[in-house]
This record gives sequence, C-alpha cells and structure tokens, in this order.
Amino acid sequence: MPDLNSTAPAGSASVLDDLRWRGLIAQSTDESELATAMAAGPITFYGGFDPTARSLHIGNLVLLLTMRRIQSAGHLPLGLVGGATGLIGDPRMSGERVLNGPDVVADWVAQIQAQVEKYLDFSGPFAARIVNNLDWTAPMSAIDFLRDVGQHFRMGRMLSKEIVSARLNSDEGLSFTEFSYQILQGMDFLELYRRYACVLQLGGNDQWGNLTSGTELIRKAEGKVAHALTTPLITKADGTKFGKTETGTVWLDAELTSPYAFYQFWFNVEDASVDGYLKVFSFRGREELEAIAEATATRPHAREAQRALAEELTTLVHGPDATRSVITASGALFGRGELTDVDESTLAAALAEAGLHRLTEPMPTVVELLRLTGLAGSASEARRTIKEGGASINNQRISDPEHVPAPADLLHGRFLVIRRGKRAIAGIGLR
Repeated sequence: MPDLNSTAPAGSASVLDDLRWRGLIAQSTDESELATAMAAGPITFYGGFDPTARSLHIGNLVLLLTMRRIQSAGHLPLGLVGGATGLIGDPRMSGERVLNGPDVVADWVAQIQAQVEKYLDFSGPFAARIVNNLDWTAPMSAIDFLRDVGQHFRMGRMLSKEIVSARLNSDEGLSFTEFSYQILQGMDFLELYRRYACVLQLGGNDQWGNLTSGTELIRKAEGKVAHALTTPLITKADGTKFGKTETGTVWLDAELTSPYAFYQFWFNVEDASVDGYLKVFSFRGREELEAIAEATATRPHAREAQRALAEELTTLVHGPDATRSVITASGALFGRGELTDVDESTLAAALAEAGLHRLTEPMPTVVELLRLTGLAGSASEARRTIKEGGASINNQRISDPEHVPAPADLLHGRFLVIRRGKRAIAGIGLR
C-alpha cells in the first residue's frame, strides 16, 4: 500500500478523480462541495464495520482500501467498529438477524478491530483512529436517546428507506430493533462530528439511507453540512453476488479462508471482471493498470491480470511469505515445482480446494485411487488412463496399474497428490 510520507494533503480533485476512474463512487450527497472541503485542508472521515461475524470478508476490502486511498491523499480516517450497532444488526433483505450475545459481539469487535488496523496507517500527520460506538451508546438512557436523538427523525422519511419499505411489505415484517438501526448510525455520525469534526462518512451503496440519516441529523442538531459517499456493490460479470464461492464467503481471516483458497479465488476470476477488480482493489497506478488490461486483451490465456490481482491482494491480506508459499504450491501441484518444497499447512489447504479424500490404511492401488478420487469413473477408465501415460502420483508418472504407494511416498507423512492429465487433481490424506 502507498505510504504516508507527505506532510501536505494531496489535491482533493486528484483523489476524487481517481476514485471515480476506479469506479468507486456510487452516490455522493454533493461531490463538488465535498471536493471544496477537502481542498481547504485535511478533513476527518469515517467508515464503519459491524461485528456480524468473527471476520471481515473481501466485500469489506472495498471500503477499507477506499479509506486508505483517501488517507493517502492527506485526510484523517476514523475506523468505527460497531460494538453497539453489532448488538442490533442493520435490516437486510433476507430477514431478521439473529441477535448475538454481548460476550460474542465483544470478542468479534476485538477481532475485527485488529483487521481494520492492518489497512490504515496509525502514524504520522494523518494518523488513523479506531472508535467503538458502544463508548457513547452504552451510557445513554432510553429517555435521553428518545429525547435528544429521536426528536430529529421523522417517521415518513424513515419508512421510505428502500430496505425498510421492502421488509415492511414482506411476510416477516421488520422489528423495531432493526428499524432503530438507522437512528443509531445517524447518532454515530453526529457523535464523531462533535468529537473529531468528522464531516464525511463512507459506506457501501446499500447503506445510503443510513448514511444520509447521519448527514440529516448533523444538519438538524448542529446546523452544519456533512457529507456521505458510497462505493458500489461489487458484482461478478453476470451480476451475481461477489465474494461467494461454492464453499461460502471469502473471509480475510486465514483460519476461515486459507491463503491458498484466497489466492485461487482471485486467480480464477473471469476475464470480463478482472480489469474492474484491479481498479477497485489494486494500488497500482492508471498507466500500469491500463498496460495490464491491454496485455490481458492481447494474451488472455496468460492470465496476467488475474495473476497480478491474486498476488497483490494475497500479499496485502496474508503477507509476502504466505503468497510465496501459495505460488510455490500452485506450481508444484501441476508439475512446475517440487511438492517437497510446499509446507504442510499450504499443501493441506491446496488439496482441500482440489478435493481431499480421507483414507485409512491399507493403501489401495493407483487404479483404485483414481476411481476413489473421481479422477476416473471406473476401474477400466483408470487402467486406460495409466496405459496412456496420463496418471501421476506426487508428479511422478505411474505406468503400473497395480502400483501401491509406499509410506515413504506420503508428503509430510500423510498426503498424496493424484493427477490425471495436466489439470485434473485430487488429494489423498491418511486419517
């Protein structure tokens, strides 16, 4: 990520123009007025993250990296972790959220705070701060909340919010708990305005109604202008949800999504989407990204853009050592390196992605291994594959259908890599 060695803010036009070029501005309350405010000197801005799980996911990276871009342009970020709003949950189309207990939410707050801290800079003249909305929400009584904050909200406007209207018209309806979320988020903006002179809130485009609740509350309570800016909801080329795989959400926590699976997610994105993803997620400049896009159009089979995206983001999220291990494993699995050079945890993760089949001893023949892993549909097909030279174990071609791998063949004492042809791979793991 870019460093913050400069002591003077970059021009507001440059950062907003860059965000627009990258497709990172969906809606803004008044972009020209915001540009004027940013040009007048460093502004304080914030983005919020609710602890609805123990980890953030790659969708949250859009907001985190947008915050980093604005910080790098010479502005002051506040990373808000929702210790209070996480106890409530914002309305969603799929229905009412399950309310987690205070201890669970507090634990998730700590984990998410640690993740947010990785992507912002907490040193220098534009140092970031972490804030928790439980600090000002918990001491407030219900009467104070209704009198001091609730008086500024009008039911008609609250009911007109798209998500609120949709839920009210659904079979499930909407609880008062989730209905109150927009008031809590608006109160956060007001509190940050008062404490830190925060004048800009960032969020995903599905949060537009909640963001403008904050700008309206500041206008009514303080008579001042504040700004909201949303980033688009990133989708795949076919318009479907971004960040989901067959095995679920792509998390930033290595224990939930391994660095290998994380790398492979980005490496396997479709050609139609990769240039847009690079603009959104990469810190490369315009000229370099345009050169990568041209190379992709000329030589799509080389997957240069996907490789650049996967390497940059895996390094950003998991570090350079993990990225090197993943690249080593990716090459070794397909015969372009030594499997013995792949560490045990990375190999386990790679085989889990490829398809890991657990066995108990005794070890079967290679014919049975091909059949058990699904690389061959039958024993006769497996024998034909071996006869044609298309079967290998640990990158060693097997010519004998009755071959039984020896204990010494097991990688890290428990794994075998079975390959049919150049691309079809499965793993065997001893229980």
